[in-house]
Amino acid sequence: MTILAVENNKQSLKRLTKLIQALKPDAELLVYDSSPEALMAARKQAVDVAFLDMDLAEMNGQVLGRYLRDLYPYINLIYLTGEEKDAFVAMALRSSGCLLLPPQKKDIETELQELRNPTGARTKSRVFVQTFGNFEFFVDGTPVTFKYNRTKEMIAVLINNRGSQTTNGEIIACLWEDDGDPEKKGSYLGNLRQDLQNTLTRLKLTEIINKQRGSMAIVVDKIECDLYDWLEKKKESRYNYLGDYMNQYSWAEFMHAEIDEISYAMEDE
Repeated sequence: MTILAVENNKQSLKRLTKLIQALKPDAELLVYDSSPEALMAARKQAVDVAFLDMDLAEMNGQVLGRYLRDLYPYINLIYLTGEEKDAFVAMALRSSGCLLLPPQKKDIETELQELRNPTGARTKSRVFVQTFGNFEFFVDGTPVTFKYNRTKEMIAVLINNRGSQTTNGEIIACLWEDDGDPEKKGSYLGNLRQDLQNTLTRLKLTEIINKQRGSMAIVVDKIECDLYDWLEKKKESRYNYLGDYMNQYSWAEFMHAEIDEISYAMEDE
């Protein structure tokens, strides 16, 4: 189990750390008095439980909690506050618990025994794909950089097709439309596919792409994606569709229109 503790007051943080260590001596403990530093650490290492001061400087506990949940949807967030009224805010944030400062050992123990989510169920995948707004492909919380810009766009095409095998010709049609010699574009596509293979191999994520002769598909159950979650859960999704979809890519307009229709129907329900 990995536990993150973030609190402004260094003395209080030291006390909290000792209490957690006494209760969970085998846990890996990440301790910070700075919310940006804590977030940076969480992007490098998965976290099961986070104790967050709601009154953090720079980035308050609620904001930090949202970022952490984007990284690890099944993280257990336990908020620390000096105000009893903040307990209602913590409940609205779907937290695992809320403790008054200074937290008592028995209360910390109770929270750790009654976690909202089982530890180890951090996320469906190390991969999070953002399609609402601009398209972005994250691994372990960090945007992936490819050798070629169009490699990223090629993945966007596969995400847009939601697990359907997409032929080389279909990918070329999206990436270049009617621009240029198809044979030359086929050769360039080979470079993009190799770039994708090299990058995913380096990241140890080759299982997220299903490759066949002349086609590829994203393996939808190996990734976390705002679009997929929203289409499945509608109003219950943790992601909100605000009218923008893969803004960088003109070929995404057809799916954009389909999402708009679904959104309008949801509003009428």
